[in-house]
Amino acid sequence: MNDSTIYTLDFDGVICDSAIETAITGWKAGTTIWNDMPETAPQAIVEQFREVRPIIETGYEAILIIRLMYLGKSTAAIYANYAAKVQRMLDEIHLSIDDLKKLFGETRDNWIANNRANWIAMNPLYPGVAEKLRRLGQRHVWCVITTKQERFVKEILGANNIELAGERIFGMDRKLSKPEVLKGLKAQYPGRQIYFIEDRLPALEGVQKHPELADVKLFFALWGYNLAADHSAAAGQAIVLQQLDTFLSDSLGAV
Repeated sequence: MNDSTIYTLDFDGVICDSAIETAITGWKAGTTIWNDMPETAPQAIVEQFREVRPIIETGYEAILIIRLMYLGKSTAAIYANYAAKVQRMLDEIHLSIDDLKKLFGETRDNWIANNRANWIAMNPLYPGVAEKLRRLGQRHVWCVITTKQERFVKEILGANNIELAGERIFGMDRKLSKPEVLKGLKAQYPGRQIYFIEDRLPALEGVQKHPELADVKLFFALWGYNLAADHSAAAGQAIVLQQLDTFLSDSLGAV
């Protein structure tokens, strides 16, 4: 194995196109809070969710966004003063963020228990990514750094015949920020180049705020959940704008 470069990848929006599953899980969870919502999510709302997906940092937010969509809010309206809308909804339903995280995870667990094949089908990997990760694993150390709960990452990777040791999946369970995970990896692999591949520009900019991570090479996954405005904002920064075909072609490194 060539350990010269450590590859760290976000999961949703880089490895897995989970937008539909996240929308449906958000809807299922929402029906337990608001009894006026029907059992099945309308297809139009599921499709609209993809437009709003770039604003989400952690999955539980899907519960609130789905509710806003059900109430008829447009994509533009949801983006406007988003943080304030989230806080107002939390106040109205008298639930904490931890409560919603628990509900979101349990809703996924129930879906998996009742119909694992359907849940997996709603979490497809981006075309070519499974093969890329298998090649990566033959020659490099690679890790997942995500806000997703780790058991769900393990389920999806396993279903796609991708081997990754549990200690290399850094999810919500660790209660560490992405910069904190990267600092830990730098300490674990001193002197090694670290690549961080992420589809959310705020996450990449968050890494840039830590001088000790200045030598981490940042890649912006344009195939994920981001907007044209994000692409423009990233241009000129010390961030590599990366298309999926370039990532798959192994141009990030000698893989």
